[in-house]
Amino acid sequence: MIAKMEKLTFLVYHKEYESFLEDIRQLGVIHVVEKQCGEPDADLQHFIDQRTAGRNLLQAMFVLADNQPDKDVRTDKTAEQIVDGYEEQQNRIQALQQQLPALTKDIALLEPWGDFDPASLERLEQAGWRCAFYDCQEKDFLSEWEDEVLVVNRENGHVYFVTVDSRTPDLGLEPLRLPQTGLSALMRKKAEVEKEITAATAALRDYCRRYHATLANNYEALQAEIDLMKVKLSGEEMAHGAVRLLEGWVPEENVSEVKELLEQKGVYYEIRPAYREDNAPIKLKNNGFVRMYEVLTKMYGMPDYAEFDPTPILAPFFSLFFAFCMGDSGYGLVLILLGFVLKKKLGKSMAGMMNLVITLGVFTTVVGAVLGTFFGVNLFELDLPEGMKQLMVSGKIEGTTYDKQMLLALLIGVVHICLAMTVKAIGETVRFGFKESLSAWGWLLLVVGFICTGGLTFFKVISAEVSQWAFIIIGGISAIGIYLLNNLRRNVFVNIGAGMWDTYNMATGLLGDTLSYIRLYALGLAGGMLGGVFNQLAFMVNDAAGPALGWFFCGLILVFGHTLNIAMSCLSAFVHPLRLTFVEYFKNSGYDGKGEAYKPFSTLKNQ
Repeated sequence: MIAKMEKLTFLVYHKEYESFLEDIRQLGVIHVVEKQCGEPDADLQHFIDQRTAGRNLLQAMFVLADNQPDKDVRTDKTAEQIVDGYEEQQNRIQALQQQLPALTKDIALLEPWGDFDPASLERLEQAGWRCAFYDCQEKDFLSEWEDEVLVVNRENGHVYFVTVDSRTPDLGLEPLRLPQTGLSALMRKKAEVEKEITAATAALRDYCRRYHATLANNYEALQAEIDLMKVKLSGEEMAHGAVRLLEGWVPEENVSEVKELLEQKGVYYEIRPAYREDNAPIKLKNNGFVRMYEVLTKMYGMPDYAEFDPTPILAPFFSLFFAFCMGDSGYGLVLILLGFVLKKKLGKSMAGMMNLVITLGVFTTVVGAVLGTFFGVNLFELDLPEGMKQLMVSGKIEGTTYDKQMLLALLIGVVHICLAMTVKAIGETVRFGFKESLSAWGWLLLVVGFICTGGLTFFKVISAEVSQWAFIIIGGISAIGIYLLNNLRRNVFVNIGAGMWDTYNMATGLLGDTLSYIRLYALGLAGGMLGGVFNQLAFMVNDAAGPALGWFFCGLILVFGHTLNIAMSCLSAFVHPLRLTFVEYFKNSGYDGKGEAYKPFSTLKNQ
């Protein structure tokens, strides 16, 4: 749910303005409205530029530190010295790397000629003999040259030859210009440069590992200074600059402590509850289970203050979708074990994420057991008690060729979309009033009413005659809201046209949205089949290799195969449920996700 907010308006004497800001900063619960009443000065712009560059540098250092930088903050270097040291080492590595292409090119030129001493060529030239090097294609090499030249090498359709004479002969070819360093010397030089690059890279990696936390701490302090400067500029000067007006938001639960501070400081203030039309910042307030899924809501965008928090509905459905896509109870147990292990190793910062992994593992274990798969083994085919098998959803629907799991995926999709349409109708009623939401209620009645009537008719709860009248009545009432009352301020003919356009969009959109949920069945089926293939392959190798090596290779294939399958299944089980939520559910629920997150003005300690 969305925490209720109160709007605060302060009037602060200009001489007490900065001390007042420090007081509310220490309190750390007020979200200050940034109005940018003052022009950003050079210091603020410099800090912003420095922060932007710092973020890129920290990301690069984190990667170079193999994603495992030291957590200790060191005091032997300032932030400027750390940046200078990083750039100096990077420049040295780049200078060394720039030498490699030239060395590689020279080595490639000399390799066909072999290793020789260039100094001997100088001695020949001093004695009056000129040595010229030539390269031509085999087809262009003339037979009459055999007596005049010395062929050194024939390679890849080329002939490499030299002439030694008191003058350069006229062969119609341009002599080659070879490097003045021997091949062995060039190769030694290249090896030395590569060794220096390796050592410099290792030194830079160690440097990044040592000073990443120090630089990150510095940029956090810099961000705090930027926040303070922005808040200062947000104060609007009034009464010829004698007082400053500042606006902010505070959660309802923190109002008492804010009032206590303001009354102690003698600051004039006004406070009122946030209205739905206010652009109040959003603070999500949910129980422990739902709170784990708030990160998914934030990925799409925070709700508006007048909207509903989608997280309480997102949480159970995302877990169900994830478990359906994984589709294997054994893989769920692995996720639970992995979550507990990583929770101890990664520390408190990742505890929430690991709790989510454990929760998804529990859902996967339960749903996987219902779908009848355990590490690729079809539980329905094992000799299990009939009571357990009756709880499993497996096989075809009697009298049809349709899979029960596919039908279950579609039914889940229908429920999900109907719930989204219900949320949209209720949300529009709350925000705009019942008269402005008649179209949404009409579509909800039409879709849910037809589905319920069709289901009751299919299971023979009601007769065909009753269902016919039910369809007519539901369709008639829905049509009034969809075609006639969709906008009470418009002409009735315009409403009819708009209703027909909505009908086209709903007819095509709802069908496509519903069919999208088949991916739950398809992904779960694919993962189960791939796990079964690895099992079959492993035991085939076991039978072929004998008792000793057989079990070794069998275990190796099982571990590698199921590890790979778990990794791929987790990726698809995260992405596709996220798509079903962000596209199918949010579209049909009318969720925009354009709200501003609650960010209290506070110190680093409070943050």
